[in-house]
Amino acid sequence: MTTKINMLAIDLAKGSFQVCAVGPEGTVLYNRGLSRTRLATLLAEQPACVVAREACATSHHWGRVAQRHGHEVRLVPAAYVKPFVKHQKNDPADAEAIAEAALRPTMRFVAVKSAETQGRASSIGLEPMAPR
Repeated sequence: MTTKINMLAIDLAKGSFQVCAVGPEGTVLYNRGLSRTRLATLLAEQPACVVAREACATSHHWGRVAQRHGHEVRLVPAAYVKPFVKHQKNDPADAEAIAEAALRPTMRFVAVKSAETQGRASSIGLEPMAPR
């Protein structure tokens, strides 16, 4: 019998992603590192669930990938995740803290930006200046 995964909380680690899978009762089913390729495969194969990330530049890209596979994406501002880190700061503890924060009923989330919106935001200020 397989246990249903209700949430995948993903933290960007140095060379990989730390994925904390959470079950229906809020229990941690697993918390392990995955490569970029394996994460893409997991998002494609996993039945629709909540995918939570700390809001940062790359979280919007991965949020769009998760949404294409039918997942509900919750991007949590980093400042809201920090209070939920229970032990020393490391990748497994950070992924678990993201899950804990995303499960809070009053938590505020950041909307996933489209590639176009994200591109426009990064190009602001890069326009050549008009001659004087």
